[in-house]
Amino acid sequence: MLLPRIRNQTTVCSKLFISLNQFINQNNPLLKNSYSSIYQRTLLLSRISTSYSISKCSHSFSTFQPACYSSSVPPSTKEQCEKATFEHSWLNKYLPSKLVPYVLLTRLDKPIGAWLLYLPCAWSITMASYHAHLPITKTIYMMMLFGTGAFIMRGAGCTINDLWDRNIDKMVERTRDRPLASGSVTPFQALTFLGLQLSAGLAILTQLNYYSILLGATSLSIVVVYPFMKRVTYWPQLYLGLAFNWGALLGWSAMIGSNDWSITLPLYGAGVCWTLVYDTIYAHQDKSFDSVIGVRSTALLFGNRTRQLLTFFSASMLSLLALSGQMNGQGWPFYLVSIFGTGMHLFWQLRTVNFDDAADCARKFRSNKWTGSLVLGGILADVALENLKSIL
Repeated sequence: MLLPRIRNQTTVCSKLFISLNQFINQNNPLLKNSYSSIYQRTLLLSRISTSYSISKCSHSFSTFQPACYSSSVPPSTKEQCEKATFEHSWLNKYLPSKLVPYVLLTRLDKPIGAWLLYLPCAWSITMASYHAHLPITKTIYMMMLFGTGAFIMRGAGCTINDLWDRNIDKMVERTRDRPLASGSVTPFQALTFLGLQLSAGLAILTQLNYYSILLGATSLSIVVVYPFMKRVTYWPQLYLGLAFNWGALLGWSAMIGSNDWSITLPLYGAGVCWTLVYDTIYAHQDKSFDSVIGVRSTALLFGNRTRQLLTFFSASMLSLLALSGQMNGQGWPFYLVSIFGTGMHLFWQLRTVNFDDAADCARKFRSNKWTGSLVLGGILADVALENLKSIL
């Protein structure tokens, strides 16, 4: 009874604020700026309370069915809810009900994160293969091994993130149906599951040489600390980049047994800049909620300068990628596909993205699998060309 009452009272307040906002805009523009933050927060509170009340009702119908509410929610949010409802109904149809919460916890239904974690590994592996003229069988084996590891460790990272953020996730419409936030998985169950995930990740890591095992183990501290960063700094995307692109260092050492830092450090830096681009776009989905509940991000820090600053990070990514390629002796396919092709895709992203449309931000974020694939495609073209030359 209390939640509907709060919702109704907040809705009435928001309507009063709308009327007052219109009056101020028409009669006294000088008050507009000082008034706008109160107005926006009240509207957001109305949406949160309405969303929470309705989601509690929908939760009794289906644990994993998002609350797709009506007129108070923008069309972009409805589109995301409808897509999530389809994905969850698909999981419920084909998986045992007891497994569904754990699949959702690891985001296996949304593999884009695993691809973004895997692609820097693949860049490094193929560049090492090109550098040392290694057998194609070893390259394929390592790419398959790292692919498996990426899916496992991305799932572990999601579990760690959701353990940190379970109370925050309850207050954000895009995340409140996550298993820990909704209560379908308890913290103890998540910790037990995390132990299994890390054990599987360790089994993958131990297939590598000793140098790579030590190098890979050092990344775990960054992975664990990352979710805390959004509470203390406006640069959590930077810490995500440090964690997500560790494979740019690890892939090379797994192939060769050591690191050529003149090649791998620029490659790592390129990946970090790339993460700042795509994860800032991603963060714009939640910026209105984050600003109220105290979560920090580069989306909030950059504000209206986001497009210009992401252009700078995109240029930095391409410059560092070109430096890494030059140090590795890459051929013209690398510069044509990995540099020029990737640059054109980033230009398209930043020119067309609507930072105020959550659905468009999500689409542009997901399109980064093609950004990373273009980088990989240029390296693979170099490898293929070298093998062709050796045959002829």
